[in-house]
Amino acid sequence: MQTSVALCVLLSLLSLVHADVVAHFEVCFDVPECVQYFYQGKVPEWGAATPGAARLCQRFKNRYHFATLYDTSHRIAVYSAYHFQPSNGGGREKRWFVEPQLVNMAWQAEMKDGYWLGKDHPGVYLGERQALNEDYTHSGFDRGHLNPNGHHAVPSRNATFTLTNVVPQNPKLNQNAWRIYESQLTDLFRDRCSKAYVLVGAVPSADNWIVKNNVKRVNIPDYLWNAYCCVDNNDRPILSGAATARNTEDNWVERLSVDELGEFLQQFSNQPVGELFHNSCRA
Repeated sequence: MQTSVALCVLLSLLSLVHADVVAHFEVCFDVPECVQYFYQGKVPEWGAATPGAARLCQRFKNRYHFATLYDTSHRIAVYSAYHFQPSNGGGREKRWFVEPQLVNMAWQAEMKDGYWLGKDHPGVYLGERQALNEDYTHSGFDRGHLNPNGHHAVPSRNATFTLTNVVPQNPKLNQNAWRIYESQLTDLFRDRCSKAYVLVGAVPSADNWIVKNNVKRVNIPDYLWNAYCCVDNNDRPILSGAATARNTEDNWVERLSVDELGEFLQQFSNQPVGELFHNSCRA
C-alpha cells in the first residue's frame, strides 16, 4: 500500500494533476492525497452507486483536508471521511464555502466562499448540483457538520465549513445529543488512539426537503451515522465503534459496533453495504 501510494504521488507530480472533484478516490491519477483518509486505502462500497454522486477531495488553502462523497441529486453528503486532529484553538469560520467544480469543472479546484464565487461569475447559478447558504436560511434546520470542525486543527477546522460537508440537521439533535457524542469521541481519540479514521454520513429521506420558491432544494435526511477505526503507531486496529441518530427532536444517539452499523445501513440499500473499513477494522 505504501509503495503504491508513493508511486501515485510521483506520477501525479509528473503529470501536474490537480483537482478536487475526482472520478475515483482510489485512482492515483486523480488526487492520491484523497485515499489517505480511508483506513488502508479501503474506500467503502456504501454509496458508490448513488446517482449523480461526486467524489470531492476537499481542498482549502492549497492543500487537502478530508474527502466527501456528495449526492448532487439530494444536495447532501453521503459521507465525509477524515482523520481526527486535536484542536489547536481558533474560532468558528464565518464563511460558508461551495465547490466551484460542481458548477464548472474548468473552475478553480478549491472551495470558495459562495458569496464571492457568485460575484466572480455574475448570472451563473451555483446551486444546480449543490446546496447554497440561502437554502438553509430560515429553514428551521441547522447546517449540521458531518465532519465536525471540533475534530480538527486550523486550517482543516476552517475547511469543514463547506456546504458539501453539512446536512439539514434538527437543531435539538445538533446542539445536544450529537454534539455531546462528538465531544466524547474527541476524548476517546485523543486519549486512546494514535490515529483515528472516521466516516460520518447521512441517510436521505424518501421525500422530506427544504423547499425554496416551490422547489425541492435540500433533502432532509432521516438518520445521521458515524463510524470510527482507531489504530496504534504501527497502523494496527485497536478499537472501533459506530453510532446512529434519528434526525428528529428525539435527541438520542444509539451506540453500535461497526458491523451493526453495516446491518443498519443495509436496510436502506438493495446493494451489499460491504466493509466500511479495511477488514472491518479488525486486527
